[in-house]
Amino acid sequence: MNTQRKVEFPLGRIVATPGAIEALKRTNADGLHYLARHSRGDWGELSQEDKETNNQALVTGARIFSAYLLPDETKLWIITDATIDDHGTRPATTLLLPEEY
Repeated sequence: MNTQRKVEFPLGRIVATPGAIEALKRTNADGLHYLARHSRGDWGELSQEDKETNNQALVTGARIFSAYLLPDETKLWIITDATIDDHGTRPATTLLLPEEY
């Protein structure tokens, strides 16, 4: 049985901050795993209200935000920019730590 959901939205260019790169390396975590969760609509450690805001953003093209805990409990944020044109283009998705926002 395939439980994978299809990608809900385009990620655009994928970038990561130095802090996010260091945290992923330090914890031996795979950034692609968290990007896949984000792109499938698994918003991670968010309130129900924030999850609903993301679900609405899939329709409106607003910014999409996810938060995950790395193996050492470091919080990793993933933010996909709002759409910039009528074709649903999103310029970038960024992996970062909260203190880098």
